[in-house]
Parts: sequence; structure tokens; C-alpha cells
Amino acid sequence: RFLVEINQEQAILEYRLTERKINFHHTFVPPAMRGKGIAENLVRSGLSWAKQQQLTIEASCSYVQKFLG
Repeated sequence: RFLVEINQEQAILEYRLTERKINFHHTFVPPAMRGKGIAENLVRSGLSWAKQQQLTIEASCSYVQKFLG
């Protein structure tokens, strides 16, 4: 998973990885960290990494789906 920790709170982007496929399935940002672009940065980082690894990208998380347009 991708993780950002600020003041002992964690924002996360979770995924399931199979041989050549990644499914981003959960994004969570604690209320105190919201509105700062943290989820967007996590998703963009995760997608960038997956593309560099030449993985097939899927998203069962509705937030991540917005970036796959």
C-alpha cells in the first residue's frame, strides 16, 4: 500500500497485486488531513508507479476511478 503519515495519522491507498495487474481498491484520509490534496497525491503516485511497472491498472475504489477517465 501507499502511505502518508502526518502527526501520527495515516492516509492510505491500498491495492491488490497479481502477476501483471493492480487493483486499487481503497483510499482513506483521516478527517484532520482532508482537503489538502493528500488523496490525490497518493493516487497519482500509485498510478505513476503502476505505469512504470507496466501493470494493467484497475480500480474498484470510486475515488481512483476518477483518475482513470
